[in-house]
Amino acid sequence: MENLHLKQFAALILCISLSVVGALLKFPTHLGSIALDSAPALVAGVLLGKKEGALVAAVGHLLSAWFAGFQLGAFHGLIALEMAVLVYIFSLLFHKGWRKTAHAAFFIGNVFLAPLPLIFSFGGMLIVAVLPALAIATALNAAICFIVAPVLLKTNILDRGKMHNA
Repeated sequence: MENLHLKQFAALILCISLSVVGALLKFPTHLGSIALDSAPALVAGVLLGKKEGALVAAVGHLLSAWFAGFQLGAFHGLIALEMAVLVYIFSLLFHKGWRKTAHAAFFIGNVFLAPLPLIFSFGGMLIVAVLPALAIATALNAAICFIVAPVLLKTNILDRGKMHNA
């Protein structure tokens, strides 16, 4: 039992590390925080659970914003919270068996709902300007998870006594 907890912790650290790498893979837009940091969070939500996926999402966004110079200031805290909630909801839907719905909900939530609070402080033009890059980045993050997560679930990597080829 303890060995399983260590594997889950190691997998959580690995997902956070991959999110950091993804945070460095930016999309060309005025906001430098749009990156590939969400894919590891979505995979963590599938493999490790809702809370773990939410943690990876929040940390991933904060690091992505940090690498970009926190252009939106304290609003990045709100965005990190939104990312955590979106990944939590994604994981919840995914584990109920609604996998395609989970991906669609993440896309709609991240592209159309999450930016709404920014309209009040920055205006609608900021959202219009970043919407194409945000949509592409969100679709790519979700697509990575759509491909990677089922393979990792099928290998049952966390429940094995020894990791494959380790």
